[in-house]
Amino acid sequence: NCISVYQRYLYEKLTTYKMVDMVAFVDPSQIGAVGCGNGTARAQHIKYRLVTAKLGQMFMLPFNSGDHWMLTIIHPDEGTAYFMDPLKRRLPTGDWMSIVETAIGMDNVAKNRKGARSSRKWKNLAGIPPQSSNKECRYFVMRYMRDIIEDKELSLFATK
Repeated sequence: NCISVYQRYLYEKLTTYKMVDMVAFVDPSQIGAVGCGNGTARAQHIKYRLVTAKLGQMFMLPFNSGDHWMLTIIHPDEGTAYFMDPLKRRLPTGDWMSIVETAIGMDNVAKNRKGARSSRKWKNLAGIPPQSSNKECRYFVMRYMRDIIEDKELSLFATK
């Protein structure tokens, strides 16, 4: 899929910018709603990536709900998930939210973090460029990933 190929290109950018320890990716072919197993299997795959995290590293998870692409960014040290939907621009509900929360919880347990079973924080990254039709979501998810990486300070995620 073109998003996986684009992730490889962005990884090269991260290497050039010396940001590999700041941002990582999760393979969308392992976490999508279609053909990727049940929710537990998808959460396990995310957890396997999260346990490899360096201190402060964030993970980009391009997710296809079956007919629409969205981007979730997990900051495992904070237990925070950021959500970017180029069409609806609202927080996810249902299976995807549960899968991400389960993965963060499994990562917390694996790392013996305090509050491992408490609720996770979700933040909607409003103000992102929206798609104008129902056919551009894949482009916008790739654009969001690029824009985040091009902002070498990751100011979008700055804590106040």
